[in-house]
Amino acid sequence: MTDMLEMPRVHECTVTECGYNHDGCHAFAITIGQQTANCATFIDTAAKGGLDRVIAQVGACKRDDCRYNADLECSAPSIRVGPRQDAADCQTYEPR
Repeated sequence: MTDMLEMPRVHECTVTECGYNHDGCHAFAITIGQQTANCATFIDTAAKGGLDRVIAQVGACKRDDCRYNADLECSAPSIRVGPRQDAADCQTYEPR
């Protein structure tokens, strides 16, 4: 398990429809969903939210079949989020 200060960063997010994505993801932390490795924090809105000085981290990962998942925590050094099956998916996801 990683230390709380060493949570993986969202290195890149190309989902421009998300309210947290404006010049990078500014949610404090995101959750990766269980069914399709979707970004469960995604919100389709024109309003811009989050914290200006924050680059998001991966707070939780429900995709326990991912090779980077250890005890429901992401162990990848960083992740990429982009459009795929859902509105926003973790593109770093790799099945075991």
